Amino acid sequence: MPAAVIRYEASHLAMATEFALVAYGDDPQYLSAVGNEVFEEIDRLEAQLSKFNPKSELSVINRTAASGSICVEPKLFALLLKAVNHSESTGGSFDVTTGPLMKAWGFFRGKGRVPTNSEIAQVLRRVGYRHLRLNRADRTIRFDVEGLEIDLGAIGKGYAVDRAVDILRGYGITRALVSSGSSSLYALGTPPGARGWSISLRNPYDSERAANVICLRNCSLSTSGNYEKFFTVGAKTYAHILNPATGKPVEKMLAAIILAPCACDADALSTALYVMGVERSREYLGTHPDLMALFYLPGGKDQRFRRVLLHSARANAIGAFLPRTRDRTTGNRARAS
Repeated sequence: MPAAVIRYEASHLAMATEFALVAYGDDPQYLSAVGNEVFEEIDRLEAQLSKFNPKSELSVINRTAASGSICVEPKLFALLLKAVNHSESTGGSFDVTTGPLMKAWGFFRGKGRVPTNSEIAQVLRRVGYRHLRLNRADRTIRFDVEGLEIDLGAIGKGYAVDRAVDILRGYGITRALVSSGSSSLYALGTPPGARGWSISLRNPYDSERAANVICLRNCSLSTSGNYEKFFTVGAKTYAHILNPATGKPVEKMLAAIILAPCACDADALSTALYVMGVERSREYLGTHPDLMALFYLPGGKDQRFRRVLLHSARANAIGAFLPRTRDRTTGNRARAS
């Protein structure tokens, strides 16, 4: 008689969010041991990638790379290369050097403030992925301008999710969901008896309601929304997703949800396509395969919004069923269906 299928669930605080793991198997102790290894790896990555930890490898790079070349750990170097590739392919809409801008706007451990145009212009001199000098031959990085900072917040959580999935696969686990808060997740296989993992996407105006439900299998999803971090001055709201070209928050966009084969790419592209907007994103998806994008745009009064769904010309690696239009479930939460 086959062993009963067991559902394992666990969560862990890291990278300023809650990572969650749901996995299926026939041995609860085995699932628990693998889950512990997953969270240990996420902690290791936080210790390496955190800009808040002065001893992290990333902090050392930020402090010293303007003075000379710094040798980088192989996997971190590969992540930096990927980040630069995304920056180049999106025309700079994704950029890991926007840390000084985030500080100027008060989003870095601050309450939020509106900098002057002259202040933004000064800060922009210390922003730009083109100031990163990555040498593949000796695996080093150097900054060609003082005051540059790398911030992996828009790609690091997706990277951690991918590492978690690699560990799960390495231990033979084929049915699991890994998520980092409400921003990035990966759906591995399917829950027992289901066609995929059912993910509720939150309403951009109401965290207690969902705008869509989408079903995923062997696919990642990442969300960037104007409701994640913001402040209000008078009648105007300023969201934390900044356009690296202007140094100012993106307007006329509520959320961008991206589906991709890996969470690292989805994480970076959810920010990039949010900045690019629908028409530029349509062009981008026309030349980049295996992507799906769902946008929520302001739709007028009474907190109405429009949905725009885009596909790559080739999306063979996207294991997703098209979203239904409405659901009352909350958050970006997963459940078997």
